[in-house]
Amino acid sequence: MHFVGLSRTKRGVKYFEPYTFQRSGLKVANRIALSPMTNKQSHEDGTLSDGEYKWLIRRGKEGFGVLFSCAANVSMDGKGWNGELGVYSDLHLEGLTQLAQGIRACHSTGLVQLYHGGARSPEPLIGCRPWSAVDHMFRLGKHEVSVRAATEVDIRRVINDFKVAALRCQQAGFDGVELHAAHGYLLHQFLSTENQRNDRWGGRFENRIRLLMTIVSEIKSVINPNFLVGIRLTPEDKYTYKGTDFDESLHLAEQLIEVGIDFLDVSTWDYRKSPDKYPDSGQPIISWYRSRLGTDFPLFVAGDIWDPTDAMQAMQYGADFVCLGKAAIGVPDWPSKARQSEFKAPRPPYTKEHLAAADLSQPFIDYMSKWENFVVSE
Repeated sequence: MHFVGLSRTKRGVKYFEPYTFQRSGLKVANRIALSPMTNKQSHEDGTLSDGEYKWLIRRGKEGFGVLFSCAANVSMDGKGWNGELGVYSDLHLEGLTQLAQGIRACHSTGLVQLYHGGARSPEPLIGCRPWSAVDHMFRLGKHEVSVRAATEVDIRRVINDFKVAALRCQQAGFDGVELHAAHGYLLHQFLSTENQRNDRWGGRFENRIRLLMTIVSEIKSVINPNFLVGIRLTPEDKYTYKGTDFDESLHLAEQLIEVGIDFLDVSTWDYRKSPDKYPDSGQPIISWYRSRLGTDFPLFVAGDIWDPTDAMQAMQYGADFVCLGKAAIGVPDWPSKARQSEFKAPRPPYTKEHLAAADLSQPFIDYMSKWENFVVSE
């Protein structure tokens, strides 16, 4: 296999350069993106809070070219946690519009990550038994949760929910959406090899990808031509996210290009990592995707990117955009500081005062405090 990503050594200097998406013509200020991250800052009803607005707009003002929202649930029964941003009702439209306008005023590109929790939507939160591709017992925290198999009605409803949510985001003024088909949420649950339904929504690869492919097609049938539609994928198993075959994930990426997605966002966990299936390949996951996608298709990559040297290396491997998660939490002005090639981002643990100064609200700080060695009291 020829890994085209490694031959493009000049890509590393380009993360401050603009990028134009070919199909839509949308021009992005630079290749530095804020990763979509759970932050638990929204109101209980899913409406936008001042805290969530400040968190995102601060990063826009500091020079991030692309701002992804946190995962936003498209259905009431797809909520995964308290403080989650909602896109399932016109109740959310006012806040979404405010956020889109604020991002645009920063000259950043605003994208909403759409998702449904599926088996990872707790029954006490959604008020009903969670559902997924198949009947099974799912471990959620310390508890085993009984999950029912989706009916045809469930599937048709969630397809429409994703479509209507995308339209709502377009109406609010965002530049596009990303469908979250990673990290063990509903779309990933259907893609998994553990989805052994005996109907057209499971079993063979062509059936397991049908839900995601149908949602993409339905969204694209109703949105404006310049509205972006991207996908976040998990390339291999991680934690409790089981049933991802690496070669299937590469093939899925090719299939998604055929139905007209605008970008792919690969959550690698570590941009340097080779695939578990081919540990001796000597090639990182990014380069495998670049080889299958061709030289021009937009590839976002997240995974342990902290410093300019990391960003440059990720782009040399084949990334078009570098997505910052933990680094963006602690260093809101990363884009301006990264103009100095010797810059080293301060690593956790961060003090609560440091995070507050970085415009994390108290719910976000409390959430990050549960991460090992991420927050200290003083």
